[in-house]
Amino acid sequence: MPQTALKYEVEVQAEGRVELQVPFPAGVRVTVFVVEDPSDDFSDLISAAQTSLGFWDHPRDDEDWNNA
Repeated sequence: MPQTALKYEVEVQAEGRVELQVPFPAGVRVTVFVVEDPSDDFSDLISAAQTSLGFWDHPRDDEDWNNA
């Protein structure tokens, strides 16, 4: 039997409470998985990867490789 998976991004309220509204009728049993959203968005690694690309843009190196 196919199941519907829903994803909600919510903040934990006082006393660890999480509230959300679901599109299921009252009384339906559901299974809930709670996973902490990682705070690291990897922006520092993305920035480092993009700034280090200039290493490959070197006219003498390009000339050597183009003539190889």
